[in-house]
Amino acid sequence: MTTESAQIQEAQSEWEGSVLQRVLGRFPERRGAFRTSAAEARRVYTPADLDDSQFLTDIGFPGQYPFTRGVQPTMYRGRLWTMRQYAGFGTAQESNGRFRQLLADGQTGLSVAFDLPTQIGYDSDSPIAEGEVGQVGVAIDSLADMEEMFEGIPLDKISTSMTINAPAAILVAMYMAVAEKQGFERSVVTGTAQNDVLKEYVARGTYIFPPRQSVRLAADLITFCAKEAPRFNSISVSGYHIRDAGSTAAQEIAFAFSNALAYLAECERMGADIDEVAPRISWIFNTHNYFFEEIAKYRALRRMWARVTRERLGAKAPESWMFRTHTQTGGSTLTAQQPMNNIVRASIQALAAVVGGVQSLALSCFDEALSIPTEAAQRLALRTQQIIAFETGAADTIDPLAGSYYIEWLTNELEREADAIMARVEDIGGAVAAIEAGYVQTEIQEAAVAYQREIETKDRIIVGVNDYTEGEEQPPVLFRPNTTVGKEQVKRLAAMKAGRDEAAVSAALAKLRSAAAGDDALMPVILEAVKAYATIGEMCGILRDEWGEYTPPTVV
Repeated sequence: MTTESAQIQEAQSEWEGSVLQRVLGRFPERRGAFRTSAAEARRVYTPADLDDSQFLTDIGFPGQYPFTRGVQPTMYRGRLWTMRQYAGFGTAQESNGRFRQLLADGQTGLSVAFDLPTQIGYDSDSPIAEGEVGQVGVAIDSLADMEEMFEGIPLDKISTSMTINAPAAILVAMYMAVAEKQGFERSVVTGTAQNDVLKEYVARGTYIFPPRQSVRLAADLITFCAKEAPRFNSISVSGYHIRDAGSTAAQEIAFAFSNALAYLAECERMGADIDEVAPRISWIFNTHNYFFEEIAKYRALRRMWARVTRERLGAKAPESWMFRTHTQTGGSTLTAQQPMNNIVRASIQALAAVVGGVQSLALSCFDEALSIPTEAAQRLALRTQQIIAFETGAADTIDPLAGSYYIEWLTNELEREADAIMARVEDIGGAVAAIEAGYVQTEIQEAAVAYQREIETKDRIIVGVNDYTEGEEQPPVLFRPNTTVGKEQVKRLAAMKAGRDEAAVSAALAKLRSAAAGDDALMPVILEAVKAYATIGEMCGILRDEWGEYTPPTVV
């Protein structure tokens, strides 16, 4: 402890025993304790709370290791974050219309939501898909659908993010094939595939195959893109869904990082060098309501990943150390009660993400707790981003809250707690072993239960839900799904199958089966099958035959 810190602590003790005690005697504080998701928020912070921090090694400057303050030297002063609203529903034709409208409104990238059958590798004509086709995202059965979804949208200029996991390699192959049909080389294609199947086992549920085979498939896509499509982010490791499942901010960091280490280890087993694959790893994280914790989280994430890749993994390239993240405001924070309040929630969350220095942003729309967002809600979410960018000054100064005693302490605390959780995962044997043992699921479940208990006891107030519930509101105009979309999509699929070369499809699927049964690279044969217009159900069916399906452990 420095002399100055000792003096500050002595002065603080005097302040607490005199000035503070006199006030507390007359006006007690609202609660006995105030908490972020990770730690107790103390009354006040001082330089003494940062006694172990060093400016140059822990905070530094933007665009420089450890990147606490941002991955670019000029950040938003040079280029704003990508404004990318999540969209996709019904048929490929309907989604194409929504994408065109969003681009016309000023959106600078696309983000695709796929329906549940697509996410778990079933065709629209499968009995298991009945009632779900096109309902929570767009139905994509084959390359023909992908071609229609991006008709008139130049894939050399537009970056597309795809929320797809278990069958990500197949959807990316379709996307690359569309770009080629538009006349573009894979090397110019930009975008992101989520491709983070490990978090599906603990947070979201759209897994297909056992974890170890799923990691193989994910790593195969990563290594393929590193060589063939170097501008495409072949994985977006997701803390988002872990947080929305109920985790704390520290758990969100730790479990996402542990998953990333599992993918990189598999890439290394396949022969890839860390500096080949690490630069194209991107991320998606979740911004919740605790403004200061979320800002600190993005600062801690950048610093931690820089240290992990350089010091633990031995990466030499600065691009490998950079943590680049998309973020979406918290879907689980949206309420069906008084839904207009969600506009305020998303605005505050978006501001925290911007102050925290993210690279890409989407707002969960105010009506999402009730339905797929309406076009008007999507536009309002985009306008919110534009107001933050151009009217608030938040984009004018890099890392504006750096030096705040509270922000710096909270950044350090999140890193400390996340490091401890990652160490526990490593003790178990890594991310896959921790998932197979049910450890990660149990930890998230316990955090979610604790959060819900706080709401039920009113230790945590959710406006319009457990307090301030009076007052009538006009219900919002809800998106109405097209209930005939399933039949339309099945007809389209049948017509596509009638016109394709069945011999080419059979030959391509046989190659896929052989590769899956052995240890050969999968992406080349998946691309061949995609270009022959094999369907996602046919390809995933082959992999199901060879690898089996996953049955989760019972978590109590």
